[in-house]
Amino acid sequence: MLCVNTKFTKVRYLYLLVGFFLYMVDVGTDMWVAVQFYNSGHYAWFALTILFVLTGSLVPQIFSYVWLSDDRESEISFSGITRTQHIFLHVLQLGIFTRYCQLLKKGSSVFQKEYKREEDFEVFAMTTDLSMLRLFEMFLESAPQLLLQLYIILGCDHRSIVQYLCIAGSFLSIAWATVEYRRCFRRSSPHIKEMPSGLPTAVYLFYKLFTIGSRILSLSLLVVLNLYCISALLFLWLCGTLWAHKLQTDFCTSRCLEWFYRGIVGIILIFSFFNIKGQNARASMTVYYGLYTSQNLAFILLFYLLNPRAATSSYFLPVTLVIVGSQVAGLICLMVFYAFLNQRSEERTAQIADEVDGQEEKWTGPDNGMDNGMESCEKRMKAFMQH
Repeated sequence: MLCVNTKFTKVRYLYLLVGFFLYMVDVGTDMWVAVQFYNSGHYAWFALTILFVLTGSLVPQIFSYVWLSDDRESEISFSGITRTQHIFLHVLQLGIFTRYCQLLKKGSSVFQKEYKREEDFEVFAMTTDLSMLRLFEMFLESAPQLLLQLYIILGCDHRSIVQYLCIAGSFLSIAWATVEYRRCFRRSSPHIKEMPSGLPTAVYLFYKLFTIGSRILSLSLLVVLNLYCISALLFLWLCGTLWAHKLQTDFCTSRCLEWFYRGIVGIILIFSFFNIKGQNARASMTVYYGLYTSQNLAFILLFYLLNPRAATSSYFLPVTLVIVGSQVAGLICLMVFYAFLNQRSEERTAQIADEVDGQEEKWTGPDNGMDNGMESCEKRMKAFMQH
């Protein structure tokens, strides 16, 4: 349930603009580097780059259309667009782009007019769905893309300015997508304060940027060591998928789509931690980052011991220092955030404690289908709460 006092402001609109800009930069640099590979005759790299782009785009399109079908009666997303147009846009892989355009248009009209609570709820519902889709896309496309580009740079000694731009864009997009989802999660949870702008957002951004960065760099050393080491990534994916299955996630309306979702969870867990069931995450987070640290150090050690040229390579020492430094900095940001900046609202928690199960207070507005749309959106948020 969204906080009844929540209002869509210009600051939140600015966050949307930043997310849209990083989304366009990420897609643009990926396509640019793919064209460069094709023109230089590296057709395998071109094919893999395009494959990651298409995979990372296709999966969010599927979930986007399914959610639109579930919310069709509420008309909170893509108002004025027919079902046929929905299908056509998603086939063309323009679902997320269209969602951004609709959301930016709707958001600008909300804060420019007199405050209307139902319109804020509509914008926040649209933002929540978009944040989930962007998170899917980042870990299905940008993270594998980073591994590919780092392999080409470190293992094949092929580098260009466009590749560095692609890497920078992907890193920033992943970190920003996780921050945006975190803000949406906290805004949608009645017992937690919304994460404020400024220091808390910055610390959380650096926590994700450093931890994901060190993880991808350590995995890149493993892939550079031997391409067959990709099987280790498959093992990590299988462990994450089985963990999601063990927790019996309830995110999708169909069984097949639920299994598909659990496979996506397995991919995300390769690179970053999140709380699948939205429960107390202290124990699971401790275990995850304990394994994360030991695996990163093990990958560095394996590269050094199994690669005779590691000690003399020009990149091993700098990359190792970046991995260790980023890992330490990321874990420090994590501890600072959860120790000092992740405060819950006592007033809202007390309010929840007084509510009887099944009789929570809900916002009631005009009978325009908004309640159904918000309930559908809130169900997705409760099923997929990332920390």
